[in-house]
Amino acid sequence: MTPFGEKLRALRAGRGITLKEMAAALQVSSAYLSALEHGHRGQPTDGLIHQICGYFGLIWDDAEALHHLAEISHPRVIIDTAGLSPTATRLAHRLAKDIADLDEETLRSLLARVEEARQKPE
Repeated sequence: MTPFGEKLRALRAGRGITLKEMAAALQVSSAYLSALEHGHRGQPTDGLIHQICGYFGLIWDDAEALHHLAEISHPRVIIDTAGLSPTATRLAHRLAKDIADLDEETLRSLLARVEEARQKPE
């Protein structure tokens, strides 16, 4: 599941809306909507995100947050390490190889560490 899919499912469940009801309202198939929720489809279009925001009445910060989640939710990530250090390439390959075997706590810890490192002044 992607961050976008997780949020979409939470919005739907929080309002007691079935996948089929939402899909009909958005004029998409329930199979497509399910695939979005489970991370089996790529990033949704801006138009669909706008429709979803309208459907749930999301405005301002909530709508912007949903757009951001869509941007970071493509299930197939490509990391281009051309021009980076050998260590960066090694890290990218290691993550690609082992990410499926890491538990949620480890993943959260690694993500926090990377985000922390990005916030340090250079």
